[in-house]
Amino acid sequence: MSSSAVSTAKPPCPSSAALRSQAFVLEQMRHSMRFFSPERAVDPAGGYFHFFAEDGSIFDADTKVLVTQARFIFSLAVAAEHLGDPKYLAAVEHGVTYLARGPLRNAANGAYHWVLKDGKPTSSKIFTYGLGQCLLAYAAATRAGCAAARPFLDETWETLEKHLFVPADGLYAEEADERWTKDPYRSESGNLHMTEALIACYEATSDEKYLDRAVLVADRVCNRAAGQTQGLVWEHFKEDWSANLEFDNDDEALKIFRPWGFQPGHQVEWARFLLTLARHAEAAGAPRWWLVPKAKFLFDVAVEHAWDAEHGGLCYSIDLDASVCNHDKIFWVQCEAIGTAAILGSLTGEDKYWATYDKLWRYSWDKWVDHEHGSWLRRMNREHVPYFTEKTKLSLCVDPDFHMMGAYAGALTFMRDAGVGDGDARGWFGCL
Repeated sequence: MSSSAVSTAKPPCPSSAALRSQAFVLEQMRHSMRFFSPERAVDPAGGYFHFFAEDGSIFDADTKVLVTQARFIFSLAVAAEHLGDPKYLAAVEHGVTYLARGPLRNAANGAYHWVLKDGKPTSSKIFTYGLGQCLLAYAAATRAGCAAARPFLDETWETLEKHLFVPADGLYAEEADERWTKDPYRSESGNLHMTEALIACYEATSDEKYLDRAVLVADRVCNRAAGQTQGLVWEHFKEDWSANLEFDNDDEALKIFRPWGFQPGHQVEWARFLLTLARHAEAAGAPRWWLVPKAKFLFDVAVEHAWDAEHGGLCYSIDLDASVCNHDKIFWVQCEAIGTAAILGSLTGEDKYWATYDKLWRYSWDKWVDHEHGSWLRRMNREHVPYFTEKTKLSLCVDPDFHMMGAYAGALTFMRDAGVGDGDARGWFGCL
């Protein structure tokens, strides 16, 4: 056997004891950051490079996407906080400068352009989804020690408050044109990521207005809106927040942000945020009784109905009757479920969540982890044939392991709270 064959062979999956260790989770952060490293990602001309082939080579240096830029800042900020290497904070500061003051900013309205090509905007529609990712980036950067991010955290909050928050709904509208005229379309996804960003703002500033708003938004989506669809969170809504069950996305560029059906990945992601809100609310002396039970319900139903018993993995979409309507497999769904399973296992002590965590890791280790180049594969069909091999690709994947880093960070927080997995789990680090 050649040395190259030895170096690229898939290593055996670690034992359950190793999988459940904090050391293993930290190593997965390193695994992601070895691919999306500052050395590879930082564009000396400003911001980051956004489009990477399977092996990490840059195949498009001229296109910049708002969501990718913001998510890069988040991923690097999480790395700065948990991995301790100062290169990550330096990369965060570099990215914040570009996001806050560079060509992605729309000077005409105070918002951001959605996509740049050769430094010029190709789309300038305003999305809560995108502004929420900017707010998250500035909050994560602030928490990691980038003082320059704080004014833009405040600015982004005020912009959203002025233009997109609808007080009568307690929720955010999803999109507006360049004059801030709101579209009647409403989305759980934008509000999901606003909840994530508001949690990060609270963690960065300790200002309870962010915690209060996050709880309000989560309540309106996960209780009031989800009450129309048997308690699961639907994706698409009309202006009055009645569920739009006939929604048909006619914009190819937005399909990855607006799929049809219940998204198991969003159910488990909401569960992660609800559990995090429960932790913060209790620490602030204002516990909310419904947060943990609702999180368990969303996670349990998603995992039960989306798991592919024949081929493995969580499917992309389920229908109103909980049958699978899109059998595709997407990486972020698996890693979000892994993170939430670890949180639930740590918080509740229930063995079923650790068993699910183990099952998801063994499956992902086999099908998704790129043991040769780093990071994970992105999207495959039911039988695990990849649709593309690039790690980031315009309109198909705009994620520099943002989902992974967030899920791992959440898992570590709760594992540390519970004293779970803090023993010695050495012996497998050479596998990655």
